[in-house]
Amino acid sequence: MKQLTQQLKDGAMELLETPFPAMKSGHVLVRTHFSVISAGTEGKTVKDARLGYIGKAKARKDEVKKVITMAQTQGLAQTYNTVMSKLEAPSALGYSCAGQVLEIGAGVEGISVGDIVACGGAGAVHSEVVCVPKNLCVKLTDPSKVKEGAFATIAAIAMQGIRQADLRLGENCVVIGLGLIGQLTVQMLKAAGVKVVGVDIDQNAVDLALKSGADLALNRSADGIEDAINEATRGAGADAIIITAATSSNDPVEFAGLIARKKAKVVIVGAVPTGFSRKHYYQKELDLRMSSSYGPGRYDVEYEDKGHDYPIGYVRWTEQRNMQAYLDLLEAGKIEFDHLLSHEFAFEEAPKAYDMIHERSEPFVGIVLKYNQDQELKRTVHVQRNIDASKKAKVGFAGAGSFAQNYLLPNLKGKVDFTGVITARSNTAKNIQDKYGFQFASTDADELMKDATTNTVFVATRHDLHGEMVLKALKADKHVFVEKPLCLKEEELERIAAEYTKHSTHLMLGFNRRFAPLITALKKQLNPASLRSIHYRINAGILPTDHWVHDLEVGGGRIIGEACHFIDLAAFIADSRIKHVSAQRMTDAKNVSDTVTIQMQFENGSIASIDYLSNGSKELMKEYIEVFSGGVVYQLNDFQELLTVNKGVKKVKQSGQDKGHKKEVEAFIASIQKGGETPIAFDAIYNAMKATFAVIQSYKNSGERITL
Repeated sequence: MKQLTQQLKDGAMELLETPFPAMKSGHVLVRTHFSVISAGTEGKTVKDARLGYIGKAKARKDEVKKVITMAQTQGLAQTYNTVMSKLEAPSALGYSCAGQVLEIGAGVEGISVGDIVACGGAGAVHSEVVCVPKNLCVKLTDPSKVKEGAFATIAAIAMQGIRQADLRLGENCVVIGLGLIGQLTVQMLKAAGVKVVGVDIDQNAVDLALKSGADLALNRSADGIEDAINEATRGAGADAIIITAATSSNDPVEFAGLIARKKAKVVIVGAVPTGFSRKHYYQKELDLRMSSSYGPGRYDVEYEDKGHDYPIGYVRWTEQRNMQAYLDLLEAGKIEFDHLLSHEFAFEEAPKAYDMIHERSEPFVGIVLKYNQDQELKRTVHVQRNIDASKKAKVGFAGAGSFAQNYLLPNLKGKVDFTGVITARSNTAKNIQDKYGFQFASTDADELMKDATTNTVFVATRHDLHGEMVLKALKADKHVFVEKPLCLKEEELERIAAEYTKHSTHLMLGFNRRFAPLITALKKQLNPASLRSIHYRINAGILPTDHWVHDLEVGGGRIIGEACHFIDLAAFIADSRIKHVSAQRMTDAKNVSDTVTIQMQFENGSIASIDYLSNGSKELMKEYIEVFSGGVVYQLNDFQELLTVNKGVKKVKQSGQDKGHKKEVEAFIASIQKGGETPIAFDAIYNAMKATFAVIQSYKNSGERITL
């Protein structure tokens, strides 16, 4: 299938031949008939992408700060590669479409294969096939309205603005900004029995508003506009003002305050500044409200991704119900589109549509892309490339997000033969296939596991899939490299351990810090006969509570998701298995258990204390290790500097941070191509993961000492 993408580097657009998106539980797979281009949201995205580097830096100052911080810790070369990887990756566009259902996932009810549905959200991109969550998918009872139905998501934005205005039958409303959302707002307000005044700086939009049913439509620059609105509201002023404009000017908000009646509502739907003069808002006690996208449920992972609906008795209008309400109005003839559909392009000509928007070469309102329904679509993208017989490692990837792109794939390129790449996002799979020369790209993990050529699988998905992918790869008798953690549940660990014993393949977990040059230097200096007392402080920093890592079902939490790294490294430095674990957590309002102190005792008598802290300042380095052993103190500062204190201070300093990713991957591939032991023994991996699970058990039981 084909998908429209653009590069953030220069705004270049391309119709990529990509695999079908990954089908998931609670989702619906749809063949697109029409998709809508949002001239506002997507137009800005395209405009920003076509800026030069200086323009991009000015537009994204926060991102520039992050780049500077990364350069200070990881060095210029790694930072440059990371930034360019992001800029050169093809990004999807679009969020509103309609088409025919091809497949339904588990847990989807009320929708059947063959139904015509309207789709919204991040999955409803400009693509021949899309996969959307069930709560962002609404069935059309009249399939002939599929083109207009493609506007459901954008219409839901207009509808949510009206709901925020909380208008009653017979009241009046001024709509400022008469683009597509503004025009739909006008029609919906009229359908609800509200008197409507439209205002815009573009006379074409003003004229169009009259066709949409506005009782009065005015150009913002017209003389006497305030008097005209005052007259239309019988001298009282507007009951509500809905701002659907997109501008950097304060005028819409200021003007709203001027024309509003006392205690009126001002609702901001569009992208406008919220700064305003105090006078009118204070004297009239105006109610300024924001309208969040399609409605309740937006940006809520539980609602959108996991499909947990809000009870209608408590939340009458969700984003899905807003979409449904629009379709009801459409099918009842309350919404007219003849005057709003200004342009229709064949999907293959999509770049021309964006050029028109960017250059504003002609007036436009509603812009749709039409898809050819007769074309045969392929689920997987295969490219015929020669197999390199000299490379024994035939590597496939399950997951290829930012970590894989920045730390795994570059270190494998030229050293292995790439076979298949599997990702949830079609455009990512195709990008990685082209960039690294994979034989095929797909979104179906089973295809990789069944591939006879592939003998090695790298698992770099989100955490919840690690255990499942490892088991599948082991059962397929393939070597496995999996990013941490190995799995999220202790029962998964036991199943993996049992399966591993049945095979002679390598299984390695991405505990890269073992391979860091400064750790190697530290280990060489340690006296094998001396016990070690280890203090490891991690200034992990604050992570938003809605981050996927905090989701116990998906990320497992930060202890399983990241602290396993530090538990393993302490065991590696101690050169012994972990015997006892105890832990205490600091409780706070977030209730995410990401500030934890861990105590460990090893079989050889060494001890370790790990402080994983999320309540500190980013100004302090992230990782600090002290090792006391045999009268010597070793101090490692964020994998950039090693101090050895013993009759003076010996210092080893690196120009940049090196946490061992390259050497880790090289060691794993060498074990396959040259033979030999797995670089990290499975017993050490098992012990570190058992200790990680024990940490959680301990802090849940008031610091109980757990014996492994």
